[in-house]
Amino acid sequence: MTDENVSGEFRPDADRLAALAEFAAGAGHEINNPLATIIGRAQQLLRDEPEAARRQSLAAIVAQAYRIRDMIGDVMAFARPPAPLTSAVDLSALVREAAKKLAPELENLHCRATLSTAEEPTIEADPVQIAIMVSELIRNAADALQPDGGEIRIAVTTSPVGAALHVSDSGRGFSELERTHAFDPFYSGRQAGRGLGFGLCKVWQIARLHRGQIAIESTPGGPTTVSVTLPQTRSIPT
Repeated sequence: MTDENVSGEFRPDADRLAALAEFAAGAGHEINNPLATIIGRAQQLLRDEPEAARRQSLAAIVAQAYRIRDMIGDVMAFARPPAPLTSAVDLSALVREAAKKLAPELENLHCRATLSTAEEPTIEADPVQIAIMVSELIRNAADALQPDGGEIRIAVTTSPVGAALHVSDSGRGFSELERTHAFDPFYSGRQAGRGLGFGLCKVWQIARLHRGQIAIESTPGGPTTVSVTLPQTRSIPT
């Protein structure tokens, strides 16, 4: 089935990934067409609807239809990811920008992100994919802090191994079983409030495509730190 450990050496069965990719491709075609009709009709009704309660219901229909579409896209991206388009990337700057873009979303969840990025490592990476990875790690931490919210601590460090991104939260941690299956999209026992959908799975896939490693330090009562280490090319001169 699968072979993995908590250091991120998760290796899904190739046949299952191939089957998942074929399913996503077929489902994407069959589902997205009626979804487009639902979204278009609901948006049209929303424009002409004066009653607040009905407008709220129609907006919910549109949002959930988009969510279904995005879930199909996540399956495809995990099972058959695009090759990275790499360039020299300032990891700290990218992390700061991703956190800034997520600030309104975090505020709505009563969360705040604090950054420690004194070091400025450069990695050879796809900036779009790494930005997605950073965002998913932050969202995963915010999910773990619900419903009360709290602080998400983000740090960028360097070592002889490479440049590392650490995202920590004080929310409910992982049990040993949950930690073992944290990056497994086929695991059905994932706890409510953390790691739902393909968030951590996308993180694992992007790290793998960049020859990186993932580690989770967590206890059932928290705190939790997810660290991604990527090969470092050089340091930006100060």
